[in-house]
Amino acid sequence: MSQELPTLDPLAAFVDVGSEHMHVSVGGNRPEVFGTVTSQLHALRDWLIAQGVRSVAMEATVYWLPLYGVLENAGLEVRMANGRQTRNLPGRKTDMADSRWGATLHMHGLLHAGFVPPADIRRLQDYLRLRVDHVAAAASCVQLMQKALERMNIKLQDVISSLAGVSGIAVVRAIIAGERSPEALVALCAVQIRRKKEQAVIESLRGTWADHHIFALGQALQSWDHYQKLIADCDQRLTAVLPPHDATQPPLPRSTRRSSVNAPEIARLREILTQMCGGRDLTTLPALSDYGVLQLIGEVGTDLSVWPTEKALHLMGGTRTGQQR
Repeated sequence: MSQELPTLDPLAAFVDVGSEHMHVSVGGNRPEVFGTVTSQLHALRDWLIAQGVRSVAMEATVYWLPLYGVLENAGLEVRMANGRQTRNLPGRKTDMADSRWGATLHMHGLLHAGFVPPADIRRLQDYLRLRVDHVAAAASCVQLMQKALERMNIKLQDVISSLAGVSGIAVVRAIIAGERSPEALVALCAVQIRRKKEQAVIESLRGTWADHHIFALGQALQSWDHYQKLIADCDQRLTAVLPPHDATQPPLPRSTRRSSVNAPEIARLREILTQMCGGRDLTTLPALSDYGVLQLIGEVGTDLSVWPTEKALHLMGGTRTGQQR
């Protein structure tokens, strides 16, 4: 004996999101079609409100973010659903049919909301992800510097720990400025480098200088400097969106852990993150630096109650409906 599913919300809506069109159905009825420019997203919002809609579901694709923000700011409940939940029957795959099918599922309470960080965490996430892109681009510039040096048989990168460190960059700048003396170049290195391997550095700097390779080295350094400026700008924005440090809180014990490579320059970052985590210093956990905690918060926020188990949080990386990379 068949039993009908209960209708939990007869005005539940579903939007089939595309790059040029939005197909939206309320309660499984005939869809309306809207464009994707901002004025059309506002028109879609106004139409939903006029229909009395309180809850809207969408499938997470690369085009969902602008509409999500418009509907969220209007006070509507926006539910991001995994594509596996909204899969239509074979042979009925059209945007019109998908929107009606999604609305029908949503109306009967069959769409489970995926995780979307709150607006302040999404903003933090955007700056952090942009910063990661700049760090990766800067690393490619270091590779170009290494290539130019290698073409001149300069082996500096084989002797010091990092060409992008203070000593390495100082030597590269001097080479571009015209310095060719290995003894003068090694004098620019840190004391510990000179103490432990001065002669090895001198030998590594006896190159076959060529103008076109020096030019390539200079171009790579200019690009590296550019990305360092962009990274610093991102650090300023991160500082602005993070909550201010509460000076009334007692200082944290001094950490003996070294700062992460490429960690942002943010004053009192560890204390701020501890505030955000309800007074718990997550950097005391193994393998978690302050930068690691910041990145973790930027992806999942600080409210872990949305995941019933640690397994659910682990799976979030493969199925999250957060912003697409």
